[in-house]
Amino acid sequence: MHTVWKGAISFGLVHVPVKMFSATEDKDISLKMIHRDCGSNISYIRRCPTCDVEVDWDAIVKGYEYEKGRYVLFEKDELESLSSDATKTITILDFVALEEIDPIYFQKTYYLSPDQAGGNAYNLLMEAMRQSGRIGIAKVSIRSKSSLAAIRIIDDCLAMETIFYPDEIRSVDQVPGLPETVNVNEKELMMARMLIEQLSTPFEPAKYTDDYRERLMDLIQHKIAGEDVRVAPEQQRTNVLDLMAALQASLEAVKLPPNTPGGLDTNAAGAGGGAAGAGGAAGGAAAGASGASGAAEGASEVVAKVKAPRARKTKKDTVS
Repeated sequence: MHTVWKGAISFGLVHVPVKMFSATEDKDISLKMIHRDCGSNISYIRRCPTCDVEVDWDAIVKGYEYEKGRYVLFEKDELESLSSDATKTITILDFVALEEIDPIYFQKTYYLSPDQAGGNAYNLLMEAMRQSGRIGIAKVSIRSKSSLAAIRIIDDCLAMETIFYPDEIRSVDQVPGLPETVNVNEKELMMARMLIEQLSTPFEPAKYTDDYRERLMDLIQHKIAGEDVRVAPEQQRTNVLDLMAALQASLEAVKLPPNTPGGLDTNAAGAGGGAAGAGGAAGGAAAGASGASGAAEGASEVVAKVKAPRARKTKKDTVS
């Protein structure tokens, strides 16, 4: 791993020398802008539209537009004097419970390893955090940008996650079109909860893949081999107007065998209408509406067949 930052974690009067490494990597496939006529890579030039000349880096300064077309300018050393990056310190301000932080705050994760002779202090901080079940909230400056951060433990390694400041989080009140009141049909709600229960499973990140990246890489390899590839567009799903029929069809699609632990026996007496609803949804909207009526009539009996959701042991964060 490439070291992206070196400094120290500070809590109280204790300093823990650390190195920082990126915990994630961008797997996006980079495509360049190419001139179709000759196949050359397109270059981008720093050009002043007023002077009509190409501008060298040493002639460029940064500016803030306080009015349209009017700027205050800053030299590099002026901006550097404002940054606390020179201290090279991750300053822990508080210790809090991880579950108190909404995931919307998290940005990017870094691994921290002990530097120089900091192994003892590193292990001390990690074990103290593990036993307390708390994570640290800190301030840090990386590349002249100040950020709030969370210090926590991931598999016996201290990790730092940069997080947004509160005023950087937009309120949901700004989201247009949200319903003022939530009204749902009880039978549809029951079916939706049954579907969620059927699809509930332990989180296994390895089973999720980037389908677009795989298809693009496959297309690239075919083009390198000289094959003229044409990809047929995926057929768009048609909107199912009958919500009950759609829910029942979804349940049928994920139905487990009746004797499977946690499986839903949709072949029970009340589920006959639901099965008809599933067939109707597959055959067409009109037939789906008819099947939905049967699903509604048998819904009260179906719910009796649904086993109560089993209590799952949740894997706590490694800080606990």
